[in-house]
Amino acid sequence: MRASLQPAFPVNPIMGNSIRENQKRGRGRPATGRDPTVAVRLTPKLINTIDTWGTEHGTKSRSETIRRLVEIGLIASTKTQPMPQRSPESAWKASDMAAQQIDKMVDSSATNEEQHARKRRLLKGPEGFRDARSNHPKSKR
Repeated sequence: MRASLQPAFPVNPIMGNSIRENQKRGRGRPATGRDPTVAVRLTPKLINTIDTWGTEHGTKSRSETIRRLVEIGLIASTKTQPMPQRSPESAWKASDMAAQQIDKMVDSSATNEEQHARKRRLLKGPEGFRDARSNHPKSKR
């Protein structure tokens, strides 16, 4: 007896040949999470350090360890932002207060001209630090 090549149930022409034809499938592995993937190249030494930190802090995977370390770094960086620039009035007031304190500690054996030169050097600050100050124009030496 020969098997019939006809289907056991009638085929609806609207359905098509296969249910899979109607479904659009993407290529590759299905997504495991909703967040986008970010690839980073790391040295083996840094990977070992990250894995050690993750083991010590009980993270489940390297990805979780890296996420936690990035969050910690971002939190730390927002706490160490540079100080806001002071207003000219408060800078003048601080300079005036410093000048008053310097006047109290003056060396009476020095000449008047030498006292003023010392005071000026103290108020300007050390020469090596003047270039590092961002709130003042570069000094002319």
